[in-house]
Amino acid sequence: MPRAVVLLSGGLDSATCLAWAVREEFDAHALTVHYGQRHGVEIERARRIAVALGASSHRIVDLDLTFLAGSALTDRSVAVPKGRSDETIAASIPPTYVPARNALFLTLALAWAEALGARDLVIGVNAIDYSGYPDCRPEFLRAFEALARAGTRAGVEGAPARVHAPLAALTKAEIVRRALDWGVPIAQTLSCYDPSANGTPCGACDACRLRDRGFREAGIADPALRAG
Repeated sequence: MPRAVVLLSGGLDSATCLAWAVREEFDAHALTVHYGQRHGVEIERARRIAVALGASSHRIVDLDLTFLAGSALTDRSVAVPKGRSDETIAASIPPTYVPARNALFLTLALAWAEALGARDLVIGVNAIDYSGYPDCRPEFLRAFEALARAGTRAGVEGAPARVHAPLAALTKAEIVRRALDWGVPIAQTLSCYDPSANGTPCGACDACRLRDRGFREAGIADPALRAG
């Protein structure tokens, strides 16, 4: 089985990507980054999801990004936006953007993949319901593959890394349906940017609103809300 490194945050999208990698018969190794995010409760969720979905291994890496002032996810002086309309969410890059976060995460995944002898990286970005993040777009992923070809031993020796984004072109409703079909423990996933200490979602941040819309459009009740 070819090895793959799967970025696993503990959210619905990344959990669905881990399920995809297992279904595609990758030897899936999950990587979670504890970067000082205000929704740090998701780390424990990622731990449970990795076990539930049968990841071959799971690493949690500390990368302190709290010095990056201005992001609502790493700077607690910045409020997480609440109650925004779908049009507002899609109109601009939100305060929850963390500078170069996906570039940093993919670089960690790339380094671990090279150490494992893996060529495949999996990330749960989405180019439709992506909240305006520039590092969720297909052109960013292709640019990162070019970086990997030019800047790693594996790349220059003819075994470059491939970045898989199996959810990139899906709506949130389609992601919900796949998660259900593929046995994702949806009740364990946490998408909220500003949950309570025990993981109860706020219900009003952009991530909560996008998740709620996805479940409503899929015609499915969110198991995470029932669990709460």
